[in-house]
Amino acid sequence: MTTDSAVPLVVDLDGTLLRGDMLLESANEFVAGAPWRAPALIAALLAGRAKLKEFLARRVSPDVTVLPYNTDVLDFLAAERATGRRIVLATASSRLLADRIAAHLGFFDEVLASDETINLKAARKADLLVERFGTAGFDYLGNDSADFAVWKVASSALVVSSNPRFIARVSAVSEVSRVFSPQREGAMGSLLAALRPHQWTKNLLIVIPLVASHRFDEPADVLRAAIAFVLFSLVASSVYVLNDLVDVAQDRHHARKRRRPFASGALGLWVGWLLWPVLLVVAAVGGALLLPAGFLLVLAGYFLLTLTYSLVLKKRAMWDVLALALLYLARLVAGAVAIGVEVSFWLLCFAMFFFLSLALVKRYNELREDRTLLESPTKVRGRGYFATDLPLVVSLGPAAGYVSALIVALYVYDERTASLYSTPQFLWVTVPLLLFWISRVWLIAHRGEMHDDPVVFAIRDRTSYLVGFFVVAAFVLAIFVGE
Repeated sequence: MTTDSAVPLVVDLDGTLLRGDMLLESANEFVAGAPWRAPALIAALLAGRAKLKEFLARRVSPDVTVLPYNTDVLDFLAAERATGRRIVLATASSRLLADRIAAHLGFFDEVLASDETINLKAARKADLLVERFGTAGFDYLGNDSADFAVWKVASSALVVSSNPRFIARVSAVSEVSRVFSPQREGAMGSLLAALRPHQWTKNLLIVIPLVASHRFDEPADVLRAAIAFVLFSLVASSVYVLNDLVDVAQDRHHARKRRRPFASGALGLWVGWLLWPVLLVVAAVGGALLLPAGFLLVLAGYFLLTLTYSLVLKKRAMWDVLALALLYLARLVAGAVAIGVEVSFWLLCFAMFFFLSLALVKRYNELREDRTLLESPTKVRGRGYFATDLPLVVSLGPAAGYVSALIVALYVYDERTASLYSTPQFLWVTVPLLLFWISRVWLIAHRGEMHDDPVVFAIRDRTSYLVGFFVVAAFVLAIFVGE
């Protein structure tokens, strides 16, 4: 079927033109920018939904140029506009935001929206449209159950949905002339992507204290280390979700990050605000019941540091990379506390410099990618660096990595090392391997071929696996040869 271009086309905004909701977009920006303002949000909500929308619209300014629009709907509106058809935006969102979106898109002849007294939704929207255009005097493009009141009085229904049952229900009240895809991937796939399970490999650092203390043959310790890994992974996913919510606006300006579930609109923002506290609570309860109290303290420290990083430190030069290195270090401490051993001084020193180098790789990639800011006095979006800081970052990064290799060399001849290994000389093999891997990582980063997360790069890199194999072999030989 085709629409009748002789009648006006009325278009909904939330979930129709957008793969999202402007109320949630505004609330997310309001809270993410300053979490201590959350009580004010609750107070505004108690005054009514219309008051809440107006309250937020006057205090936040979402970037309407990068919102997750439904491209199929945009293409259709552009084609209809080209024929001279009258197109009206009718939304329950605040007029302040609706006017900005309409001005950006340039499709609309008129905007009907909520104000501080009227929430233009469902029956209220239907009544206003009938008053303006008459019953069956317009076509309506919508997406959810609140739109049934409008479809009933429209000439025809245009629907954004992939649910056959929902479309059939719309057909029962109005003639469906066109159906658009909501352009959302499967919910489970998007949810899994938001949890970032591939990042859980970082939490394998929890097992290192178990291996370093040679207690890998103790079943109880192995079980505790495994539980610690699972719980830490839950907290890490909680942090990733929260971080993505905080970074939604900035991610939409990034070539790759804009495809993340919340930034792209594949998952509603409300899902994230429900998900991250649930993951955190499950991990906390599990830690309290199954592991020593110290582990729960480390877990809390990790979460608080990550929260501080997401809200404050990531925008501060050098503080950000130091925080990232400490977050890696927290995994080692958590693994040690979980099995009741002391973390080696040498291990802590090595990890601090090694992960500082990786954190600098991550930041170097971001600076290098933002070529438009090179030689510019403007800071990189959302960071505390100028693009002209690139030479300094690239000098500090390899230096930190080489210091970590030096620490390994000194560790080989430590007196305590001789008591742990039958032939510690085999550990010398790890020094050139480490120097090679660090140099290669920075060389690849310099060439612009590095993934924005060096850990993800290592997971996908065959050479990294080969280096890892020889490092493990060196430790095995150091333990067993000469017994």
